[in-house]
Amino acid sequence: MPYLAMVRHGLSAWNQENRFTGWVDVDLAPIGIEQAQQAGDLLRAEAIEFDHAFTSVLRRAIRTLWIALDRMDRMWLPQTLSWRLNERHYGALQGLNKAETAAKHGDEQVKIWRRSFDVVPPSLSLDDPMHPSHDPRYRDVPAAMLPATESLKITLDRVMPYWSEAIAPRLQDGQNVLVAAHGNSLRALAKHLFGIGDQDIIGLEIPTGNPMLIELDAGLRPVSARYLDKERAGPVPAIG
Repeated sequence: MPYLAMVRHGLSAWNQENRFTGWVDVDLAPIGIEQAQQAGDLLRAEAIEFDHAFTSVLRRAIRTLWIALDRMDRMWLPQTLSWRLNERHYGALQGLNKAETAAKHGDEQVKIWRRSFDVVPPSLSLDDPMHPSHDPRYRDVPAAMLPATESLKITLDRVMPYWSEAIAPRLQDGQNVLVAAHGNSLRALAKHLFGIGDQDIIGLEIPTGNPMLIELDAGLRPVSARYLDKERAGPVPAIG
């Protein structure tokens, strides 16, 4: 049975500053580098041979993958990058301090923007420099597919085709796969894999730099799931 390891990138500089990050290409903080190193050490200790790795096109996830693979002595592992694994796009909230935003708009409104399944934050305008249409890494993505804001539902809708077309076929072939991505793109995958409801997914928090190792059956249903660093882990989603 194949294994899927999902790793949320290590703590970023904007995570430390309590800012909405989204698609802004923020790098790892020093502690995030340490978390990525630990993630690699934990994966290496499992003695599972991975066949392929996937990540987003944002440096905090890419660097987490590179650091982890280095610690695993698997820098040669084939890697595929896709914008579909990017973090949820937080629209006009990107770059704002979460506490200051709550003081301005109210705690309840910010909680809704952050945690609801289908409510989107305020949208970026097309001429905003942070709109992804101005970023060369998305030049081959159809303009209509580039978000100016996203809910978790919209994030799920862009992640799932990539899961079906790129990731799932490798697992179905018996390959072990490593995915280094972001809190919300991984929550989207977890929602699908574990059958988590629209309201229950709001409470799922995936820790930074702590691999979730999932054993899958032939139908890609979870047989077992655990975080490799038990001391930094919350509960894994229920199986079955």
